[in-house]
Amino acid sequence: MASLSNISDIDLEKQVTALSRELAALRKAVSRRGGAYYEDGRDAASDYYSHLAGYLGDALPAIRKQGRAIERTARDHPATAAAVGLVVVGLVASLLLSRR
Repeated sequence: MASLSNISDIDLEKQVTALSRELAALRKAVSRRGGAYYEDGRDAASDYYSHLAGYLGDALPAIRKQGRAIERTARDHPATAAAVGLVVVGLVASLLLSRR
């Protein structure tokens, strides 16, 4: 009986060694694929950022012009500006409290 247990121990050791090698190969493959996915994601984010920066760069003069017009209106009518501000704050507060 002792010889059978030695044979099964040797077989188990061989199987564990083989599985360890396979696991190491799988880890390397996953590592390579993960790196590729990371690079793809980084490139996509960079493309989105450059597209957004170009779009906002083109729209920035119009945004500034509208901002100056709103600022002028707020200076000319401070009570109206305060009322609108309070309404906006109230809407935001009600949205935040309604989610609870």
